[in-house]
Amino acid sequence: MTFNEEKYGEIYDCIKMLSPGTMLREGLENILKAKTGALIVVSDKKEIIEVVKGGFNINCEMTPAQLYELAKMDGAIVLSSDAKKIIYANAQLTPLPEISSVETGIRHRIAEKVAKQTGELVISISQRRSIITLYKDNSKFVLNDVSKVLIKANQAIQTLEKYKATLNQSMNNLSALEFEDLVTVYDVTKVLQRTEMVMRIVFEIEKYIFELGNEGRLLNMQMEELTNGVLEDGMNVIKDYYKEEDISANNIKDKIRKLTSEELLDLSNIAKILGYTDGLRSLDETTSPKGYRILSKIPRLPSSVLTNVINEFKSLQKILTSSISELDEVDGIGEVRAKMIKDGLRRFQEQSIFDRHM
Repeated sequence: MTFNEEKYGEIYDCIKMLSPGTMLREGLENILKAKTGALIVVSDKKEIIEVVKGGFNINCEMTPAQLYELAKMDGAIVLSSDAKKIIYANAQLTPLPEISSVETGIRHRIAEKVAKQTGELVISISQRRSIITLYKDNSKFVLNDVSKVLIKANQAIQTLEKYKATLNQSMNNLSALEFEDLVTVYDVTKVLQRTEMVMRIVFEIEKYIFELGNEGRLLNMQMEELTNGVLEDGMNVIKDYYKEEDISANNIKDKIRKLTSEELLDLSNIAKILGYTDGLRSLDETTSPKGYRILSKIPRLPSSVLTNVINEFKSLQKILTSSISELDEVDGIGEVRAKMIKDGLRRFQEQSIFDRHM
């Protein structure tokens, strides 16, 4: 399966609207507990009004109690696009007959067909199975019980911790090799592979956080703490090593993101995206960083000055062997900042050697 945030973007915007603690979610939970079932459309756009037949034009404020009471009638409920008003109740929805559906129950079939026809959010609550299903365009999502989502989310956090520890090892190893000028393409692709694996787990956790709403705040704090700096380091590794100067680092990142899980396991695929095209043999090639990642670790070094240093010296090794007077000549540096860069590089080198042997 291809990792693709865009595929899920719209349906997860809807999930945030239905997260625990919202009035709409409370109303849905009340209907679920009463086992009455319901068909609810969250849109008052023209496309929806065209498929609504009959019913009562209510046009009142939406409250959980009113939603629950109106769901006792057989017809569909139509809410405003922001779910703050009830527009119609006991309405009949008439989607085009030629629109296909893979669902079996009448309520779910209508919900899926209306969502496909209009592109709007339709919610179906099953009377017998006690589940809430969301339909949006061609997407479908089943809302899970909060306790079940929390269990899955905590398991995902534990997995993230393990993957982050592995990424840290690879990153520390890369730092030490960069100072020794012994980096191979294998070392670079391993770091980018593990960075991408971490970000894919993050995406899974974000889905759970959307579902949990207010219940997911602590989970979000844990995730942000674990992934602090991961994206920035990954981008700087790409800037350090990609060979195709006419392609941006963001494009390289996007190409890696589009790899399937199976393709991501083959490091030669990442090497090819970076511009190393000799297949598996390219992994043994030696390479040198430009210095983006290491220099970004020096405190209070503006990005413009960092770029000037790299444009002047072209590689990390030349920066490491440069004198303070040579650094001083770079635009925007000066003697004080030149000393700060040299001291910062020395401290980071000592730290990377220490971390590598921990």
